[in-house]
Amino acid sequence: MSTAWRSVLFVPGNRPELAEKAARSGASVVVLDLEDAVPPQGKVEARGLVGDAVRALQGVVPVAVRVNPPGTRWHDDDLAALPDGLLAVVVPKLESAAQIDQVGAAVEGRAVMAGLETVRGVTDAREVLRPPVISCYFGAEDYVVDLGGVRTERNEEVAWARSWVAVCARMAGVAALDIVTLHYGDADRFVREATSARALGYAGKLCVHPSQVPLANRAFSPEAGEVAWAQRVLAAFEEAGGATIGFEGEMVDEVVAARARSILASVSEGQ
Repeated sequence: MSTAWRSVLFVPGNRPELAEKAARSGASVVVLDLEDAVPPQGKVEARGLVGDAVRALQGVVPVAVRVNPPGTRWHDDDLAALPDGLLAVVVPKLESAAQIDQVGAAVEGRAVMAGLETVRGVTDAREVLRPPVISCYFGAEDYVVDLGGVRTERNEEVAWARSWVAVCARMAGVAALDIVTLHYGDADRFVREATSARALGYAGKLCVHPSQVPLANRAFSPEAGEVAWAQRVLAAFEEAGGATIGFEGEMVDEVVAARARSILASVSEGQ
């Protein structure tokens, strides 16, 4: 079964008691975080706690670990301490093909989720998104800090970067994960952002609280009406032998049929 990336829930690596709760949240992937969620004085201890948590969650939910960024004093030791059984290693603030090559050599065949969250990393995303990368996320908060901009609820300041990451991910054939919604009590904002992200081509969204998981799972899953429409369109299109037809007031050609196939494929990916 292919990995569903609809809801990727981050859990502080130094809070193992939260990992079990995260596993029960229905998240597509749980990420145990050694980076932003852990203060400097707790990072060494957190490595051991993360190893125990990964072993406890094996067979329950796909698990990844986010290490500290390249160039920090914790990065190499984080990679060396990674436990077995991970879906991917999450590497934040990646900016170059050289960094990916170095990470790939260090993780020895493991898959990587690439964090694109600096101006250089976003701009050079086509270089960064190469094997062993299987997915990526756009980190709007760090990107805006690096840009020297101002973070707003409208997301206008990240509109170009957000779209560009989705385009580059599509060209690389990897899943793209949308920005975090830090205001975890604002469900309306989360749904608005998730809906626009799906329209841009994102496969799912980063979550910082278990309450966001069901919102993401719904937002990135086709609704029943979409699935029924796709089934009807494909049946009519195939009956016409692949010729362009008028169907329910809409012109249906190969492009529309491809969209219908994509909807049905996304249903099976989530099962």
